[in-house]
Amino acid sequence: MIFSMRIAIIADIHGNLAALEAALAEVAKLKPDRFIVAGDVVDGGPDSAACWERVKALGCSVLRGNHERYVFDYGTPRADPAWASPQFAPLRVALAELSTAQKAEMSALPTSWSDAAAPGLLVVHASLRSDNDSIFPYSNDEQIDPMFPGIGDDVKVIVRGHNHFCSQREWGARRIVTTGSVGLAQDGNTAAQFMVLERSSAGAWSARHRAVRYDVGATLRRFRESGYLERAGPLGKLFYREVETATHQVVPFLRFYGAARSRGLHWTLEDTLTRFLAVTG
Repeated sequence: MIFSMRIAIIADIHGNLAALEAALAEVAKLKPDRFIVAGDVVDGGPDSAACWERVKALGCSVLRGNHERYVFDYGTPRADPAWASPQFAPLRVALAELSTAQKAEMSALPTSWSDAAAPGLLVVHASLRSDNDSIFPYSNDEQIDPMFPGIGDDVKVIVRGHNHFCSQREWGARRIVTTGSVGLAQDGNTAAQFMVLERSSAGAWSARHRAVRYDVGATLRRFRESGYLERAGPLGKLFYREVETATHQVVPFLRFYGAARSRGLHWTLEDTLTRFLAVTG
């Protein structure tokens, strides 16, 4: 089949520089016509500033993710008061790495991408409604409909990140493709995930998920040797565990912590982490 356009899309790097470099090397072999970064370059891993500068140097289209928003909204009236709590220590580690100029660059990022040269394609971080919407294989159409207000009938393929696993699903006459995560995969596969879209000469888009191995040990050493683990506290240890195992850790932990507090159990984060790890292994 003859393809008229190839687009590579990566998302959810989360400060994992080794994973980013591996994904970029693999993308370079594919020689895409367009390259898009669909948000969440920073926060989570030990190299937020380095990842931001690496992405910026590519000169490609970059979208704003919810973690970029956390960075540039921190300390403003728009900030969630919870961001000042101990459970958001990893965010404050990222903030300490990033300059005022870098935060301003993030605040100027667009929230979606489309182009007349790529008809029928829309790229977002999570949805058009919010940078924090989740879409799962089991999400029903009634849940998804309000996430894309005013979307045109011409849009046939929506590519998004945010949820750290690869998936495709139908939504009416459209297809929604979730890229997977470069830096914090959560499907048990410790690889840098991304995706490639190709448009046939007849105008139809096909999507392929890709994964490339990277030096996970190098990222784990950066967690330890950079001082990140000491500064990021219990949540930093869970991000470390996510990189090491490619499994969900942070969100289940926060649910566990919230459930304990709702029962009147005022455990510290450190105590909660010990109990969480005892339950989950």
